[in-house]
Amino acid sequence: MQHIRAHVLVCGGTGCKSAGSKEVQLEFAKQLEQKGLSDEVMIVETGCHGFCEHGPLVIIYPEGTFYCRVKPEDVEEIVESHLFKGRIVERLLYHEPLTHEQIPSYSEINFYKKQKRLVLEHCGAINPEQIEEYIAVGGYEALAKAITTMTPQEVIDEVKKSGLRGRGGGGFPTGMKWQFAANSVNDKKYVICNADEGDPGAFMDRSVLEGDPHKVLEGMAICGYAIGADEAYIYVRAEYPLAIKRLRIAIEQAEQMGLLGENIFGTKFSFKIHIKEGAGAFVCGEETALMASIEGRRGMPRPRPPFPAVSGLWGKPTNINNVETFANVAAIITNGADWYCGFGTEKSKGTKVFALTGKINNTGLAEVPMGITMREIIFDIGGGITGGKKFKAVQIGGPSGGCLPESMLDLSVDYDSLISVGAMMGSGGLVVMDEDTCMVDVAKFFLNFTQSESCGKCTPCREGTKRMLEILTRITEGQGREGDIELLEELAGNIKETALCGLGQTAPNPVLSTLKYFRDEYEAHIKEKRCPAGVCEKLSNYFITDKCKGCGLCARQCPVQAISGQPRSQHVIDAAKCIKCGSCMATCPFKAIVKG
Repeated sequence: MQHIRAHVLVCGGTGCKSAGSKEVQLEFAKQLEQKGLSDEVMIVETGCHGFCEHGPLVIIYPEGTFYCRVKPEDVEEIVESHLFKGRIVERLLYHEPLTHEQIPSYSEINFYKKQKRLVLEHCGAINPEQIEEYIAVGGYEALAKAITTMTPQEVIDEVKKSGLRGRGGGGFPTGMKWQFAANSVNDKKYVICNADEGDPGAFMDRSVLEGDPHKVLEGMAICGYAIGADEAYIYVRAEYPLAIKRLRIAIEQAEQMGLLGENIFGTKFSFKIHIKEGAGAFVCGEETALMASIEGRRGMPRPRPPFPAVSGLWGKPTNINNVETFANVAAIITNGADWYCGFGTEKSKGTKVFALTGKINNTGLAEVPMGITMREIIFDIGGGITGGKKFKAVQIGGPSGGCLPESMLDLSVDYDSLISVGAMMGSGGLVVMDEDTCMVDVAKFFLNFTQSESCGKCTPCREGTKRMLEILTRITEGQGREGDIELLEELAGNIKETALCGLGQTAPNPVLSTLKYFRDEYEAHIKEKRCPAGVCEKLSNYFITDKCKGCGLCARQCPVQAISGQPRSQHVIDAAKCIKCGSCMATCPFKAIVKG
């Protein structure tokens, strides 16, 4: 019998793959073969570990040694020193930036310490393309328990009792949603998993599907049993080829083992799952537009009621949840609702997965208990702001969310707290901004995104967001007028009240939140024709400070001869001639040129 004495886990998520993890994996296979260790050491390609900033990641068990930023040329040393001689390769260990301490085990790294990984429990720990590994960690036990020992109503009651709320944005109680679908009487019902993750900077669903696809399939099957559905669709973005590949493998393997398909576990319950690839339309994240797309029609929202639980896909009762919601279900059924209620707050149970992006040291994926503060996420888990800059704002909830200032850092991250300050949980995108960010420009960026992604069906969203974007563009170009702020607020209110779907109704949120917390920046742009952050080119000027040594390099680099001055004396920039190309600031060896 083959004796495996060590496992080499190589991150195979999209982030690490793009950084060369596949080449690292192939080099491990080559080196182990050359050293005669192939029969003793097993290479496991896993899903995302979450610590994307430091990939490609390699963890070696049984020690749990965590190596980061591993390159193919590092592999020979790891095999020779660690796997052959038992000596850790210290130069590849993670270093905490503040203490410069070498951390050999991932569980001791600050990034992981405050996390509570329920959804991501097996991501980075098992091979997502091997169903046996999922079964080895308890996979499909919840499905077996549900359909062989519980009635459909008992399953729904357990999900209700758990307090699980939808992780796709609105936070609607999952058990109640299932109850509505179960109560609808029809000969055919459907389950849909919404994996159309379109928020800028969001990759939570992608990582779950890539790292633990069976957990999502199991949650969908339990839902199907609970509401009386025998067919399901996963609507996933075509831009996620690795997630789609692993979903196809997972569905095929589950069907071969009788865990999906006909008469599961020898019962009368049958459940078939299909994959529908979306074409990248942001509006298809809205459930009625999503169903239209599955049906082969243009993805456009329709008025509700009727709600999908009554008349959904092809007019049949349909339950729709997102990836993360379904990924919570199996653990709730296995461990019980009381166990799940042990995490989170009174009204926001469990955990939430966030994609940390922007001006933050530890970009990546983090799962935290509800009720944690924004400060803990950004500074303890995220490692603070890049370059030692000052924190300015965090955008939470994607284009439908809001920008929160420094004064909100100690806010509890839960559904109700975020809504109370003009933001929302959303699907989990979290974009961090530093002192060099212009909040008017940020509002323009998100509104430009939602305006271009508007399906155009309803006038408030189609025309209202266009008018708002025109005003924001004028403001950032130095043509802002008195009354623009009030007009933005009026348009935003009208859109929120009259747009057809949730995406249109929340489109003004980034503008409203920046107006609420950063109104002074809007006023500086409009009244002073000045961008405080120096981002808006048409409102920015370049200045030479007293750090100037008079070397003349900037004057020689200027393409329009806008800089003058005597040798060894402070030079000046003629603002009327300056075309704001930035070449002077980029070439100044004394950092004497600033933008403001």
